[in-house]
Amino acid sequence: MQLHWSPKSPYVRKVMICAHELELVGELQLVRSVAAMLKPNAALMQVNPLSKIPALVLDDGRTLFDSVVICEYLDSLAGGALFPQDGAPRWAALRWHALGDGLLDALILWRNERERDVPLTALLAAFELKTTASLQLLESEVEALVASPFGIGHLTLVCALGYLDYRFDSFGWREQAPELAVWFAQMQQRPSVVATEPVEG
Repeated sequence: MQLHWSPKSPYVRKVMICAHELELVGELQLVRSVAAMLKPNAALMQVNPLSKIPALVLDDGRTLFDSVVICEYLDSLAGGALFPQDGAPRWAALRWHALGDGLLDALILWRNERERDVPLTALLAAFELKTTASLQLLESEVEALVASPFGIGHLTLVCALGYLDYRFDSFGWREQAPELAVWFAQMQQRPSVVATEPVEG
């Protein structure tokens, strides 16, 4: 399988954490692909017409995108370790998964807006408010996160918080959510998380 990949994308990181956790890294051929918002990548668009990563090319030539679909596909190959199959654990995991992805979406839009020549103050404030509200919710749910087996929700939140560190290091989220910060520090010890730290270049 070919994975269109970049070392700095938090969505790619989700897929790579899944691959490490599921022991499928050796099945992936990583293809370095640039996916800039203002410069669609013609080669990448042959795989994903949206010119976005991650995108997975299966051995039979079919393609899968985005990270949500790819993670679930990898999990299915490995027997379903990261996506609970039914009941309350499934909905809790999918809810955290959605919150982590939504937080990432907001953070990326926030970063793009702040880099404009004349950013819109109202938009910056809205993204900050959404981020703060998400942190407050997660702070109230740390006990449930700790009590749940590591899965798709946990790893997506790890990617979102890691992106906060990577692109918003002055935001100071740990002061806002100290219990969440303790949980995140514990998650950072997992080999899959260490192996997928974003890097420049």
